[in-house]
Amino acid sequence: MSSEPLRLQKFLALHGIGSRRYSESLVRDGLVRVNGRTATLGNRVDPRRDTVTVKGKRIVSESGRSCLLALNKPKGYLCSNFDPHYRRTIFDLIPPDFRSSRLFCAGRLDKDSEGLVIVTNEGDFCQKLTHPSMGVIKRYWVTIDRPFLVRHRDNLMRGIVLEGERLRAIKVVVSEKGKRSARHFELHLREGRKREIRRMLTALGYRVDRIFRFQIGGYRMRGIGPGHVRPLGNKEKSLLLG
Repeated sequence: MSSEPLRLQKFLALHGIGSRRYSESLVRDGLVRVNGRTATLGNRVDPRRDTVTVKGKRIVSESGRSCLLALNKPKGYLCSNFDPHYRRTIFDLIPPDFRSSRLFCAGRLDKDSEGLVIVTNEGDFCQKLTHPSMGVIKRYWVTIDRPFLVRHRDNLMRGIVLEGERLRAIKVVVSEKGKRSARHFELHLREGRKREIRRMLTALGYRVDRIFRFQIGGYRMRGIGPGHVRPLGNKEKSLLLG
């Protein structure tokens, strides 16, 4: 984890407390303390020096052991360390050997989506992998309820403005064999905003039946069954940013 000061809600989110919005609510409710003092939303913290507690429990930065895992997320699991409604999260799937590290998700999938998720205790690497400036491309297989109209490829790549956000795909790959009938196609994203694929395709009149992420950067997931993880080494780590 970087020693540069971070906004408090970002620090909490990176340490798996919950989304930034949830972290902000904890601060507003007076449940977060920095160096013994009740925190405010304007606080910045130094991960190496400051002591941060949430509901009386100290938040500890990752241990010296680096942990980088590829997880094949099944449908129905949340990419969150904690859910107030006690739904299943991807961290329920992490083997006990890795649970001693403070893990968080580097690039989320929504509850109904499946496939490759990176789980790590390396805060700096997580930020590199997820920050739009790095341009890391994520690749998905998508299944919709009816044949995809090839003319909609241009809509997706030009971008669709929804709720003040421009959502766009970097690439859409439709099988040459089934241009007029394909319900299954490949879609590439760079930013991966919240439920981006579903929102774009719904706006074009499709129902999304399945989203499966199979690749991040140059790392393609192979041989990992649903709900299982694989530790990654330095070679795979480099590929993820490729």
